[in-house]
Formats: sequence, structure tokens, C-alpha cells
Amino acid sequence: MKYIKAAFDMVNEIYNVLHTTIKAIYPKYYPKEVVDFFCKLHSNEHILEGIVSGNMGVLVYDNVIIGTGCFAGNHITGVYELPSYQSRGCGSHIMECLEMEIAKEYDMAILESSLPATCLYEHRGYKTVGHGIYQLENDVKLVYEIMEKKLKEN
Repeated sequence: MKYIKAAFDMVNEIYNVLHTTIKAIYPKYYPKEVVDFFCKLHSNEHILEGIVSGNMGVLVYDNVIIGTGCFAGNHITGVYELPSYQSRGCGSHIMECLEMEIAKEYDMAILESSLPATCLYEHRGYKTVGHGIYQLENDVKLVYEIMEKKLKEN
């Protein structure tokens, strides 16, 4: 298993990881409008923006992309792994790689956690510092945790 920088020829595989994960996991926690919101958010254009930033990576196992992570500044903007690889340490591995990159310039990492990912982040030492609400269509609200973790002492 290795975590490498995402490249332009990986867009379709990254899209597959994102959409497979969202469609398999999110309906257990969220209404259809939230699932649709996340699928629309993670478009090919959005993936290309992450690749162009140089801050998107992929987790590769047996030459297959099984996970992805991205950050901007000290903000972890996404961590996804295929459902069939969850609970095997893949998400933690992606998080370790993101945190190491962020720690090069920042003392603290922040993120917004979806409901299914909160336990992973708490296990890694993240603390909830707030709650966010995003209004969607049909009066549906997306509720999420705002979390942070100190990466190094000042």
C-alpha cells in the first residue's frame, strides 16, 4: 500500500472511489439530498482542481486506487476509501500522509467531518470545536462536525 500524488490520468479512478464510497456509505447517515449534494460536489472538475493544487493524493494497493485524500493549507478537505477496504487502516494511512504534509507548515490541522468519518478522526486525536449546518434543497440540512488536531508543539 502506498500513498502517492494524484495525476491527471487518475481522474476516473478517483471519481470512482469518491462516488462508490458516497453512494454506499452516506445513505446510512443522510437523506438523498445530502448524498446527491456530495456526488455533485465531487465532479471531475473538482477532482482536477485537487490534482492541479498538488495537494491531492491517492492510496494504491495492488496497482488499484483504493482511496484518496486532499488538503488546502492546514485544512483537510477530503478523505475517502472504497467501502471494501474500510476498517483496514487505509483511512488512517491517508490521514498520516496528509498530517505529515500539513505539519511542514502548520501546527494544527482542521477539517469538517461527515457523520460516518467522525469516529476515525476522534480515534486519530481530533476534537470537535464546533458544528456546521449547510442548507440544501427541500429544507434539508447537512450537519457536520468542525474538528481540529494539534500536530506539533509550538
